Amino acid sequence: MKIPASELILNPDGSVYHLNLLPENISKTIITVGDPERVAMITQYFDKIEFSTHKREFKTETGTYRGKKITVISTGIGTDNIDIVFNELDALVNINLKTREVKPEKQSLNFIRIGTSGAIQKDIPIDSILVTQKAIGFDSLLHYYQAEHIYDKAFAEKLSTHLNLDPQFPKPYVIQSDEGLFQLFEKENNFISGITATNVGFYAPQGRFLRARPFMSHFIERLSSFENKTKITNLEMETSGIYGMARLLGHKAVSLNAILANRTNNTFSKQPEKIVDDLIRLTLNKIATEENL
Repeated sequence: MKIPASELILNPDGSVYHLNLLPENISKTIITVGDPERVAMITQYFDKIEFSTHKREFKTETGTYRGKKITVISTGIGTDNIDIVFNELDALVNINLKTREVKPEKQSLNFIRIGTSGAIQKDIPIDSILVTQKAIGFDSLLHYYQAEHIYDKAFAEKLSTHLNLDPQFPKPYVIQSDEGLFQLFEKENNFISGITATNVGFYAPQGRFLRARPFMSHFIERLSSFENKTKITNLEMETSGIYGMARLLGHKAVSLNAILANRTNNTFSKQPEKIVDDLIRLTLNKIATEENL
């Protein structure tokens, strides 16, 4: 059954609409970043860059690092952009763009997020690196999909009860990382294992306020006090969408977080560029040494 032109929109050159990519432009292993400028921070270490394009907030470069082919793409901020990026990247490998038909045999991609985040536990040091085992979505993206079969419902119900959320807020959903990718990075001695909360904004949705006061007071305190064998460790804006869309579409994903702030201690890194660069180099070296990536 052909997918209509209104649903799978292609550019005149046959590339997917928002990302401006053709199937041959990407690799099996894809690093996602929020900031388009961070793409070059990663690909500066490549042996060579074979392809580069930039449309809106979506900048993509594909090349090789120590002989391993890798794609780096910026998603922009937020899970709304993750919805676009993951659907269109999946279309590149699992839909025949010429016939507009889903391929009978599906390909699985490896997604590795390199991002920044704020810790919500006092004992998590600034300038540490955290790998996300579970992601909690306070955004509404996954509620628009038939996704309940991938949720950790027991965890989500316990958290909802603890937070005593107002009925106007969508219930949080909880998604597991890909276990293989998680174990691959969790083995690093300087990586902290954590549970990451994702929300739709940077200010009130993350418990910050400048002049406009947030509806939910003490959000950080409520999150940080929750415990279900382990505690929620950090807060950011993309991971739940990445984990959710990857699982729905049959891909693998892991989120790596450079901890730049500690929200409980009200502190911020004095060397944010260095810790992000450290995370980039650690990630590239790990990809280069793994046969399955």
